[in-house]
Amino acid sequence: EDYVSYTRICGQVTKLANKLKTLPSTDPFRIAMTDQLLDKLHNMGILTTTKSLKVAEEITASSLCRRRLPIIMVRMKMAQSPKMAITFVEQGQVRVGPNVVTDPAFLVSRGMEDFVTWVDSSKIRKTVQKYNDKLDDFDMM
Repeated sequence: EDYVSYTRICGQVTKLANKLKTLPSTDPFRIAMTDQLLDKLHNMGILTTTKSLKVAEEITASSLCRRRLPIIMVRMKMAQSPKMAITFVEQGQVRVGPNVVTDPAFLVSRGMEDFVTWVDSSKIRKTVQKYNDKLDDFDMM
């Protein structure tokens, strides 16, 4: 069901890009909207570059799926597999910024990637800190 909605989003982005292409290239509205669209897609982590509108036409649902929290956790080496990462997320072991996330379909933007961490009370966090010799005695209380 999520994949279907991602496909719809990709279709809407493609449709918007095609409508923007019909406008004259010197039109200030086209330039402003193109910049907004490309910046938004880049900040979400869907595009790697903001050079042209042609790149926005070619986004796929899988590029949106790559921004889901479990996939980001695997890429950050917080879990060995997406299945394990999904289990951690559903158990409430992971937070993004100050918020605990329990939905594996949560999309993580580029800006929020740095704030994906373990919950303070997580046993996994304590095990990782113990392994790295960074476990604080005060945190154990």
